[in-house]
Amino acid sequence: MDRYQLDLDAPGFDRQGTVIRYGHWGRPVLVFPSEAGRAWDYENNGMVDAVAPLIDAGRVKLYCVDSFDAQTWSDRWLPLEERARRHGAYASWITDQVAGFIGGDSPGTSDAIVTGCSLGAYHALQFSLTRADLFPVAICLSGNYDPSSWHAWGERGDAAYFANPTSYLPNLGGDHLDWLRSRLFAVLVAGQGAWETHPTGALPSTRHVANLLAEKGINHELDLWGHDVSHDWHWWQRQIAHHLPRFC
Repeated sequence: MDRYQLDLDAPGFDRQGTVIRYGHWGRPVLVFPSEAGRAWDYENNGMVDAVAPLIDAGRVKLYCVDSFDAQTWSDRWLPLEERARRHGAYASWITDQVAGFIGGDSPGTSDAIVTGCSLGAYHALQFSLTRADLFPVAICLSGNYDPSSWHAWGERGDAAYFANPTSYLPNLGGDHLDWLRSRLFAVLVAGQGAWETHPTGALPSTRHVANLLAEKGINHELDLWGHDVSHDWHWWQRQIAHHLPRFC
């Protein structure tokens, strides 16, 4: 399997961000790590092996990226609005630096899929909703999509509002909503076993966001796995191997 690693400048942060590409051809898949994770976490936790047949067949190219969660959403010393502002710097890194690299590395390929597990699932959904021109398909595994529930405190202004799908989805309308209806498809997956409700809140949040998407007529699929399915990598391996093939 072809593997290539590079670091890209990340303005607003104290280090560069790493991107690792797996594969030689196929539809680009942008992969977010779980909370505070690094680009190599997907490989180290068996997720690359789980979709290796697709990579080897030239159906997908994975682009696994760093998170900067430790300086954004996971920094509990910061009020929510400041966390959201810092998330904006991360969003700019993704859409400017990372998307630019993907576009140059995979010319002529289809629009990218985004995916992630746990907090990475939030990133996948948020980027697909806000930049469906770049990322029209999101595969979200065990996500909690409400940053205001992540030990939040302090003021909540525009930055926190527009970074929270559970806040802005109910108010979507007009031409932008029509465009999302024609462009976006989100797959929301969660188990019903250990750690999916407590402490992560992934299961109730997944159900809630699916209801919000349904109310707005945005194309999506809710896939709830069994009561034995926990918030853990060995289940996420099975889930991504199950869902990814039909999009590439």
